[in-house]
Amino acid sequence: MNISDILRFKGSDVVTIAPSDTVNALLASLAEHNVGALLVSDGGPGGELKGIVSERDVVRRFAEHGAGLLELPVEKIMTSIVVTCTSKDTVDSVGEMMTERRVRHLPVVDDGRLVGIISIGDVVSSRIRQLEKDRGQLEQYISG
Repeated sequence: MNISDILRFKGSDVVTIAPSDTVNALLASLAEHNVGALLVSDGGPGGELKGIVSERDVVRRFAEHGAGLLELPVEKIMTSIVVTCTSKDTVDSVGEMMTERRVRHLPVVDDGRLVGIISIGDVVSSRIRQLEKDRGQLEQYISG
């Protein structure tokens, strides 16, 4: 199973935020879209990928900045070196990479173009669906 299968199942919508937007705007967007991370782009989903920012980034920086954090630009707290994958990568290899690098969200980039984002939850759900499918096939084989 490939990452493209996950994107077909969940969709390829990507929510982005500008580097100059405030952390307050980031929090509002995370809540509005019910997601744990946003990609930072200077031109929306089709723009250049500048970084990624998650709920964890906010919590960690809050300890340093207190309430003043809310008015800082996202670029001050984002991760600027972004680990990515392609839609052709296998779910297993991406799951291993996410575990090794301790990341929960990965942008999916094909030929330099952002085509989606996956979370560790998407990877786990995909593996569960595959195991259920395999179990069903085994049960059918045994009873057939």
